[in-house]
Amino acid sequence: MGESTRRFDPERKDRIIEACLDVIAAKGVAGASHRVIAAAANVPLGSMTYHFDGMADLLHQAFERYANRCVEAFAARMDEATDEDGACEAVARHIETDLVSTQRDLVINMELYTIAARDHAYRDITERWMAASRAQLERFFDAPTAAMLDSLIEGLTLHRALGDDSLGAGTVREAIRRIVRTA
Repeated sequence: MGESTRRFDPERKDRIIEACLDVIAAKGVAGASHRVIAAAANVPLGSMTYHFDGMADLLHQAFERYANRCVEAFAARMDEATDEDGACEAVARHIETDLVSTQRDLVINMELYTIAARDHAYRDITERWMAASRAQLERFFDAPTAAMLDSLIEGLTLHRALGDDSLGAGTVREAIRRIVRTA
C-alpha cells in the first residue's frame, strides 16, 4: 500500500482568508462560496472545511482581518500626532487616504457594514473596531469628543468615497475643528 503524502503549506489558511477578501471585493458576500474562494486561493476545496467551520467562520475571520488592518492603520496614523492639533490632522489624513483609498477597500467596508447590520454574529467585529478607534482618539480628546470624531470619520469617509466632491480637504478639516472646538 502506498504512503500518502500531504503537502506542507503553512500559509494556506492565510491565502484562503486573503482570497476571501478578494472575492468579497469582486463579487460581494453573496458571490462568495467555498468553491469560488478555493479557486481564487488555488487550494483544494477540502481545505475550506479543514481550516474553517463553514462559510460564516471564514467570512468572520476575513472581516476580522480587514478590520484589524484598518485599526492598525489608524493607530499608526495617530502615532504621528503629539498634540491635539496633530491629532486633528491625523484624523483628516485618515479620512482622506487610509480607509477607502481603493475600490477594493470601499466594497469590503460596505460589505462588512451590510453583513453586520443583517447578522448580529458580525457585530463583534464592528464593535471592536469602533472601540479601538475611540481608544486612539481618546489619547487626545475626551470620550464624548472621541465618539463624535469616530462617527464623523465614518460619515465623511463614506460620503467622499461615494462621490460627494464638496467634501474636500478644507471641509474635512473644518468639520473636525468644529467638533473639537465645541467639546
